[in-house]
Amino acid sequence: MTSDLAPQPSSRGARAAVFAQLSGAGRSEQVAQRLIDAILLGVLTPGDRLPSEAELAQRFGVALVTAREALSAMRDAGLVETRRGREGGSFVLPVSRTPEALLWARLRGMARVDIEDSAVYFGVLSAGCTERAAELASDEESARLRLWLENADFATVSDAARNAGGFYLEIAVISQSPRLVREQIRLQAEFGSLLWLGVADEALRRNIFGQNVQIAEAISAHDPERARALVRAQLSELSGWLLAAKERIEQ
Repeated sequence: MTSDLAPQPSSRGARAAVFAQLSGAGRSEQVAQRLIDAILLGVLTPGDRLPSEAELAQRFGVALVTAREALSAMRDAGLVETRRGREGGSFVLPVSRTPEALLWARLRGMARVDIEDSAVYFGVLSAGCTERAAELASDEESARLRLWLENADFATVSDAARNAGGFYLEIAVISQSPRLVREQIRLQAEFGSLLWLGVADEALRRNIFGQNVQIAEAISAHDPERARALVRAQLSELSGWLLAAKERIEQ
């Protein structure tokens, strides 16, 4: 069943950030990458109908031909399909999960210093989002975050990886900064898939869920210091696991 682009409350901010205007030249590659990142992170889901070419051009602040080329590239990549007719449009297709072997190969090819640098940046950005969310969260937003977490499945590795990233996106939305949401989306697409490899460890997976409950409680209690500290601790644990895993596969 297909759905229009009307967002659910929990993802309104993330979707708004996806379609915010691009800075710079606004090449078709930039448009496509923004949409691809949103699909891979679950902000845009299978069956969602994208805005028309004209609407995309207006929202991103690019030429019509640029939006057309971006959609064409996404069709070629098997990420969307375009249907004709009264109920037509461009619709998001299901995306196969990135093979784990490719992620491990990518990890092997990264320098340790690059992993550490990416982890630091991810930690600073996420901790900042969380601190701001704890300062600004309304009662409704706090309740929605807790409900989102209650419904998030951390039982399997693939679901835990998706929802670990989704939790940070929800927090970024509460920070009320579209720029922070866009940067969170970009960084998760770039580095998050590696960072969440740690959820393959069952004990670590359970620990992450428990920490997320505490983070949500700290946000609800408007305790930015505790919320920030919990995020920094969690991401430090995950990055430590990732660095140790790199050492193991290189032995």
